[in-house]
Amino acid sequence: MLTHIPKEICRHLHRISQKSWDIVKVWGHHISVECQVFVANEVQTNQDRLKELFQSITADSCPNTYNFHLHTHHSDGRLHPQQLIQQAIKTGLKDLAITDHHSVNGYWLAVSYLLSQQGISAQPLPKLWTGIEITSILLQTNVHILGYGFDPNHAALEPYLQGTAPTEAKGQAQQVISSIHHAGGLAVLAHPARYRRSVKELVEGAVQLGVDGIETFYCYGNNKPWHPSASQTKALAQLADQYGLLQTCGTDTHGLDIHQRL
Repeated sequence: MLTHIPKEICRHLHRISQKSWDIVKVWGHHISVECQVFVANEVQTNQDRLKELFQSITADSCPNTYNFHLHTHHSDGRLHPQQLIQQAIKTGLKDLAITDHHSVNGYWLAVSYLLSQQGISAQPLPKLWTGIEITSILLQTNVHILGYGFDPNHAALEPYLQGTAPTEAKGQAQQVISSIHHAGGLAVLAHPARYRRSVKELVEGAVQLGVDGIETFYCYGNNKPWHPSASQTKALAQLADQYGLLQTCGTDTHGLDIHQRL
């Protein structure tokens, strides 16, 4: 049994541990985890790095450099996590997040595959961030809130990792945003122009609840090739500037090609 775990291995343990910090099984070995303090610091560091990354995103960032809205068959997508990562590597993505609905199972499998490719991939491997998409109620409207860079083992997220939309108080946007924050993550309002309430009302309502950002760059028409919808992007960018919000991009892939939504 290992008695000392280097930081590099500690990171991997954090990413592939499923439920408990007591014992993690890696490569057939049971290893006592002495990484909890390190992980807490790592999550905070990740959040700072992620903020810097989101602040750099433009209309041209997605889908070939960054993609922060992707689904696998662990929610309502069609891609296996390994297939998704293979496409990300081939595309040359620098950073991405799998944002399955109410699940991080796809994330764990993607991390496992990325780990298996270290040292043997002919192409650079992307940075995979934790991600999730949670159905929420904001101003009596069903919306989706994206979470990024959180600790997937944090107890605050447990109600949102059950594979189904949260109900009652747990489904209120204020509680969802707070839970993501408690887990060390950033909360982002997904595709704000897709709902039955005005973009301005929803963004302002989310700001009052402490949301960190909005998905400014989104293709509402599922155009080929993918590009963010001009009029919605302009309106959302203005709101983001007004309220000091982070801005993200993503294809919201549900099909077999990470460059398209369907």
